[in-house]
Amino acid sequence: MTPVRALLVDDDLELATLLRDYLGPHGVSIEHIAEGAGAVERIASSKDRYDIVLLDVMLPGIDGFEVCRLIRSESNLPIVMLTARGEDADRVVGLEIGADDYLPKPFNPRELLARMRAVLRRSRPAEQAPPASRIEVGDLAIDVPGHKAVLGGRELSLTSFEFRVLVVLARRAGETVTREELASEVLRDHRAKSGGAYDPIVDRSLDVHVSHLRQKMGDGAREPRRIRSVRGVGYVLLRPS
Repeated sequence: MTPVRALLVDDDLELATLLRDYLGPHGVSIEHIAEGAGAVERIASSKDRYDIVLLDVMLPGIDGFEVCRLIRSESNLPIVMLTARGEDADRVVGLEIGADDYLPKPFNPRELLARMRAVLRRSRPAEQAPPASRIEVGDLAIDVPGHKAVLGGRELSLTSFEFRVLVVLARRAGETVTREELASEVLRDHRAKSGGAYDPIVDRSLDVHVSHLRQKMGDGAREPRRIRSVRGVGYVLLRPS
């Protein structure tokens, strides 16, 4: 990921230090402010200064929901809300007022990084190159238009669902893909046909299909050589060492 400038709006100094230490080596520079009004002023006075905002709900003065509303009224700056209030109603409110994602505390910094990457990727569509029609990861070769995957010289017999999962993971080999991202890409056709919204947090079918894909690739869940689970986050297709 290209260097990212993040504004963390949170009165938890210990969390700010933790995120600086973890995200820094991953190319994310953190600027920290402990209260909402100052964050709104800082963003308004320097609109191109940040790439993303990490915003807590429980703030002194105006709360994070109001900060989100104020930022969104003036800017499309990506916002990930961080909060100890993990109830579904709060999550829905955060997303309805313009937040791009919502992560309850406590959380794994690795999951935050994966979600930040997903949000930034969606907000920067112009930076993405056209998807490759052929993908190679070690001894895995995928012909996307031909719907064909060959592993170690052996063609895999995959369902259309399993093939789409493999393509998404292979395009980002070595990088954790969240379950939400997989659902968004793989289940897009399913949602269009059903005419209804799909909640990747509730539906567990994705994990079942990943398990079947692993079996067909000769992989094991306990000692994966191909697809590794990142607990609570998603999956990563491992690159050859």
